[in-house]
Amino acid sequence: MAVAKKKKKINSTDRKKALLNLFTDISGKTEIVEPMKKIHGTLRDKDAIEREIALIMREILDQGYFKTKLKPRELACLVCGYYEGRNDTEIARELGDEKLSKTVARARVRLKLFRELDFRMPFERDVMENLLESEKTMKEISEELGISPSTLREYRHVIEQERDTTLDPFLERIKDVMEDRDLTESMTGGLANDGLSEALDATEAELADLS
Repeated sequence: MAVAKKKKKINSTDRKKALLNLFTDISGKTEIVEPMKKIHGTLRDKDAIEREIALIMREILDQGYFKTKLKPRELACLVCGYYEGRNDTEIARELGDEKLSKTVARARVRLKLFRELDFRMPFERDVMENLLESEKTMKEISEELGISPSTLREYRHVIEQERDTTLDPFLERIKDVMEDRDLTESMTGGLANDGLSEALDATEAELADLS
């Protein structure tokens, strides 16, 4: 019985070596076979990344750091959409309702996902900040600046969130997740371009059975 088990172990080892040699022949790069195998096993797809961000968003909402009608998964979609270069209307459309664009914009600013347009004011920023620190009402300030009270509130919201550090620990975690996404896209893209992705998946499946 012991002899039989030993023989089976040897055969499995030989088969594993044969599979590794096969992958080496396909890739032509023996030095990256094992590292690539480890990296490929940790890559996450977009859905998994959105789920991870949604969990962070749930923490933020549950602790009452800000209120929004958007759900955690919708906020995760917002984050991914922002990093993919979509504007607020496009993100709202992806969420199923273009009318949510203002809601998206406020949530985006709360998460410090700023756009250049957020700071493009028709007056010096210092002027507005000084007026906001005065005893004047929002109506008086908006009249002096020549903008509507709602626009003034939007600019004030941007400045307040830029200074607020409450969410910074959460936002750092989200940033890390998005950096992982960039690595994922880079790695999987490279595999696809080299024509190795399918071969790698098949080889890993075989190796997993032998481990």
